[in-house]
Amino acid sequence: MNSKLDHYTLDYQTPVDAELQAKLEHLDTELREKFGLSPDEASVGVLDLNTLRLAMIHPDREEYAASVPKIGILLAYFHIHPEASTNLNPQTRHELGLMAKSSSNEMATRFSRELGLKQIQEVLNAYHFYDASHGGGIWVGKHYGRSEERYGDPVGDNSHAATVRQLLRFYLLLEQGKLVSPAASKTMREIFASPEIPHDDIKFVKGLAGKNVTIIRKWGSWENWLHDTAVVHGDGGHYILVALTRNPRGDEYLVELAQAVDNLLHGAK
Repeated sequence: MNSKLDHYTLDYQTPVDAELQAKLEHLDTELREKFGLSPDEASVGVLDLNTLRLAMIHPDREEYAASVPKIGILLAYFHIHPEASTNLNPQTRHELGLMAKSSSNEMATRFSRELGLKQIQEVLNAYHFYDASHGGGIWVGKHYGRSEERYGDPVGDNSHAATVRQLLRFYLLLEQGKLVSPAASKTMREIFASPEIPHDDIKFVKGLAGKNVTIIRKWGSWENWLHDTAVVHGDGGHYILVALTRNPRGDEYLVELAQAVDNLLHGAK
């Protein structure tokens, strides 16, 4: 990792790159017009980890996040069980992979019940992934299965929530090795990758098909809430892409957004 990336922080004062911001806004406008999304139905963020250029659209507008906050369960597992960073049994590793990569509700519920919803959110809050005074953030307030236990978030009363800024921060800290510990971050990246579990060929993965890249990601879908979040690495590129949509054609938007952003960042080199 280069030293500039290692010391880079993304907070509420971090400036966007004017040129990349303008290009992202142009792409977003074109794609929203193509697929019929209003400005209120898409929030997007890009962080180029090679150049540390940042661009965000509606970064602090909280959305119901469907399965995306399962990343918070993964973080909480290693925060509460730091010894697992270097001593994780193969079955648990695989089950965490099923939760993170193939979005298993069964596995997510198993781990959220084991850890406790309030404890999971306490971990997320400790890393400042949720801030009600700045629009909200990553929230895990309900098991991903039948349960009467529910804690709505203070901003939107969502059972599961996220904002673009905090999702970008999550992956940035993961890439920097700053979630729990360098060893834990490495193990979490391996769990996201889980080569024995196939990618769901939808959203960003579909958009980047055929490109020489590796992708770790967490997507989410529920009714019209269609999201994807990823770290993309390969062909000289290394970047984080996050998009939250609320429209029946959101998946189509996500496919073409991934294609366009990848082309944009490679073309800028």
